[in-house]
Amino acid sequence: MLSIVNSCNLIGIDGFIVNVEVDITRGMPCFNIVGLASIEIKEAKERVKSAIINSGFEFPAKRIVVNLSPADIKKEGSLLDLPISIGLLINYIQKEKSYFDETIFVGELSLDGSLKKVRGILPIVLSAKQKGYKRIFIPHENLKESSYVDGIEIIPVKNLRECINYINGKIDLDLSSMLYKNTSIQEEKYEEDFGDVKGNYFVKRGLEIAAAGNHNVMLIGPPGSGKTMMARRIKTIMPDLDKDEMMEISKIYSIAGLINNNIGIINKRPFRAPHHSATNVSLIGGGAKAIPGEIVLAHRGVLFLDEIAEFNKKTLEMLRQPIEDGEINLSRLKFYVKYPCNILIIAAMNPCPCGYFMSNIECKCTEYEMTRYRNKVSGPLLDRFDIFLDVVPIEFGEFKDNNFTETSKTIKNRVQEAKNIQRKRFENSDIKNNNEIKSYQINKYCKLDEDASKIAKKIFTKYNLSNRSYTKLLKTARTIADLDLCKDINKNHLLEAFSYRKGYYKYFK
Repeated sequence: MLSIVNSCNLIGIDGFIVNVEVDITRGMPCFNIVGLASIEIKEAKERVKSAIINSGFEFPAKRIVVNLSPADIKKEGSLLDLPISIGLLINYIQKEKSYFDETIFVGELSLDGSLKKVRGILPIVLSAKQKGYKRIFIPHENLKESSYVDGIEIIPVKNLRECINYINGKIDLDLSSMLYKNTSIQEEKYEEDFGDVKGNYFVKRGLEIAAAGNHNVMLIGPPGSGKTMMARRIKTIMPDLDKDEMMEISKIYSIAGLINNNIGIINKRPFRAPHHSATNVSLIGGGAKAIPGEIVLAHRGVLFLDEIAEFNKKTLEMLRQPIEDGEINLSRLKFYVKYPCNILIIAAMNPCPCGYFMSNIECKCTEYEMTRYRNKVSGPLLDRFDIFLDVVPIEFGEFKDNNFTETSKTIKNRVQEAKNIQRKRFENSDIKNNNEIKSYQINKYCKLDEDASKIAKKIFTKYNLSNRSYTKLLKTARTIADLDLCKDINKNHLLEAFSYRKGYYKYFK
């Protein structure tokens, strides 16, 4: 007897169809799984056998061969337990072959036959939908996470017997009451708020521009000046996610097993803050299974690199290409994985090893020590930053100042309005933010009036800007114009954008 059951496996955040071919013939009882299966899948033999017996079915005492096709692609994880079991129990199922041709089965079995939650169910369901399958059987615990996908029938089952009985029409599942498709965003309540921040208005304005256009920011200042405090508050002014962005982020968190079971989807922008002792793999991703790193988990959100000069220099250099491309390719022996990592980087550092250069406290560092310290962040990496903000300690009078300071909600309203302008501008392209504008699109989206063009020429010539730095200057000016609700960039927008490079020339030139 030969049966073929469809399932799905993952490479990165993309799913691919696996045909589980089960052949039961006469001969010495044995159970073999072939087709480039991982150790977890080969161990499925014991789980499947116990689950079938404990579910009240008879396990065939014959020669069993399970082939996982395509045989040249590595399959990993425990989510092929259910389709293997269905293939072995095909005689108990009263359905035509056409039913199985339109159906995907995914799930890990316990020894008692119950189905456990699996990682990566969201990209699996999306892949099944894209491939044209009509229905997919999944573990009940994965319901919320997968029910945000329309266009495919999602059937959550609690155990193997329930799955068989439902296919045979012996039981009904109230699927309509199980679906959870409300993707509306509830207003986030944060403990932090920009209304608590005294002084440093220039820094807050820079972070507002960064949030509106997704521009990378470097914060430089002495210890205790508020770099970390303000960087952590940027999440309170980030624009809301659209549905496509939610799906992009949720696919990544699904394969990482980091989705909240009570919500089922990621509906707010990530904020990741790895420690400066982070390894290459934890920051970039990789390992034998090419797992996503912090830069991938921060996709469409913020990656905060506090004390960036304390990171391993080789680790930092690995960020250069992903920052520029918005994606990272991880190559392995038999496959390669492409992860998206379109991120907003907020970096913070002291101006010198002791931290007090050009502050009210005497700096004890030598010129050599300061140069060596700052050189930990290379020129090519610095060239990836759009905004450099000099954070200074505030005076005592500013602490006592009770004048109104803008709250995060007020700032976010302006950021959201600028973001809506960008969505309308880029609605027919893959671009989401001003920072993603390509070089060949600069003339189309970053139009300068006559006065601004003259100033741009002077800045480019006097400061010997690189091509990348100049285009980043124009993109930042474009965002400032959006915040001012202006169609074209004028000289005020350009000059303000250039003022945010003051910290670069102060500390790195």
